[in-house]
Amino acid sequence: MEAELDYGQKAVGFTFNPSGDPDVQKVKELYAEIINICNDLKIAVGPGEKARLLSVAITEAQTAQMWAVKGITFK
Repeated sequence: MEAELDYGQKAVGFTFNPSGDPDVQKVKELYAEIINICNDLKIAVGPGEKARLLSVAITEAQTAQMWAVKGITFK
């Protein structure tokens, strides 16, 4: 049985890599780690402006990850 994905892995679509490209996998691993750090900090601070900024950072990291994968897989 496979381990459940953490928040960052879910956020980047960690298991979706049809081509098995190692660069795609590495980018997803790194962005998942960044997202997890931001999410842990967001939870720790509770509601407020700091949490909102961390949420924006998570969204922007997801966007950057998607563009990076697009660049890696562009034909």
